[in-house]
Amino acid sequence: MKRTTKRIWIALLAVTVLGLGAARIFAAPGDSGDPLVTLSYIESVLLPSLSEKIGQSAAFQVVEVEQGKRVICEAGTELILRKGGATAITTEKGGLANVTSGEDLKDGEAIPPNALLIVPVSDGRGAAANDDIILMIKGKYSIVD
Repeated sequence: MKRTTKRIWIALLAVTVLGLGAARIFAAPGDSGDPLVTLSYIESVLLPSLSEKIGQSAAFQVVEVEQGKRVICEAGTELILRKGGATAITTEKGGLANVTSGEDLKDGEAIPPNALLIVPVSDGRGAAANDDIILMIKGKYSIVD
């Protein structure tokens, strides 16, 4: 009797283990049993839809601006000065947030190269090009005379 009970328990254990393994093997990729996200899905579906929802580009763009022109940014836009000289354009409400140094740039103050700046609100803030400049910009902006 003990021998038969032992065999039954071993058979039940084997069926259980094989059943769980088979369920894993035959699960459809990408369904709720096997949530798989590929890089191509992230790049082609997720990032563009995220960009539309927040109204901004998900990656930095390299932007060349001629001397004397101004870059006016929308709220949340990020700027990095890579080449040339530029000054901050601000309003009486405040300046540009220099998150690299933890300071606020005031109107007419020189923008340091390679520092990450964030425009907090859409009220005409941005950068004025003293020379031909190259900026890396993430977000909405316009270039004006």
